[in-house]
Amino acid sequence: MFLFVTPVLSRSMLIMGLFLSRFYAIIVYMSKILITGGAGFIGSNLVDVLISAGYQVVIIDNLVTGKKEYLNPQAKFYQADICSSEIAAIFTAERFDYVYHLAAQIEVAKSVADPVYDNAVNILGALNILANCQKNKVKKIIFSSTGGAIYGEAEEIPTPETAPAYPVSPYGIHKLTFEKYLNYYYQIFGQDYAILRFANVYGPRQYRGGEAGVISIFIANAILNKTSFLYGDGQQTRDYVYVADVVKALVLVKDIEARGEINISTAREINLWQIIASIEKTLGQPIIIEQKTAKLGEQRRSCLSYERARTVLNWLPEVDLALGIKNTLAWAKDNKNNL
Repeated sequence: MFLFVTPVLSRSMLIMGLFLSRFYAIIVYMSKILITGGAGFIGSNLVDVLISAGYQVVIIDNLVTGKKEYLNPQAKFYQADICSSEIAAIFTAERFDYVYHLAAQIEVAKSVADPVYDNAVNILGALNILANCQKNKVKKIIFSSTGGAIYGEAEEIPTPETAPAYPVSPYGIHKLTFEKYLNYYYQIFGQDYAILRFANVYGPRQYRGGEAGVISIFIANAILNKTSFLYGDGQQTRDYVYVADVVKALVLVKDIEARGEINISTAREINLWQIIASIEKTLGQPIIIEQKTAKLGEQRRSCLSYERARTVLNWLPEVDLALGIKNTLAWAKDNKNNL
């Protein structure tokens, strides 16, 4: 004769069982995230952080400025243009929870020379991504916008998000235009979004032939023993924010209710001579500088307030210029052949 005993579960055991089942469900399913431009400077750094956190990551990049060697092997990669009809099929197949839209035509000078092309990528290509987000019920799209190029020659320094936006380049105009489309899609279709307006981002993986800024150009030239050109008197200022701080803000904004524009910056003006001095101090030797006539229409000052980021995201810049240049210089030395 066999005696079967049915265990009696206490209320606490039932609660613990429900908790564990939910906990393991979270482990089994992590959000699937698309990063357009995920083979680029900022995008590839973001991919690495999200994958380390356990997310499923998919990359769309046409590799025009992105680099294959920046692709994280744990991410699924589609070599595709954001303007193409392929995008719809990718969205349908993958069913993304979140989308980071970082892919763009990023050169201000190129936008001036060819505003039609800049419009095609930075508005029409971006709209292609946005329309597919709405159609496929993406929870949130996060857009990497620009600070200095949108505000133009601002009267208030550091410049808050409430300052008038008067872009002086097609690049800035098109970034601002897409910001308005994001708000439109939210108001009409309920598509959630967030906008981060970056100051001048720098750091590892920013190379001369791609998403290059003055710090990466001067560092690369210094390592290769080439001349760097300084246009104008060198007193023009920018707000330089380190890429790891930018990535931290991108990760935070995904899970926080934060529509509208948020500056990601240091609120500190740095001129070109200060950049040169910092590179020379870190390198331990002078770099070759040749002064040239100032570029026509170049913005004189750009520096952004990050007070909204502090309030909404609980975000602060952590890496100062000296450490950021030290880290960037170390990366550039290790990647000398790819600069």
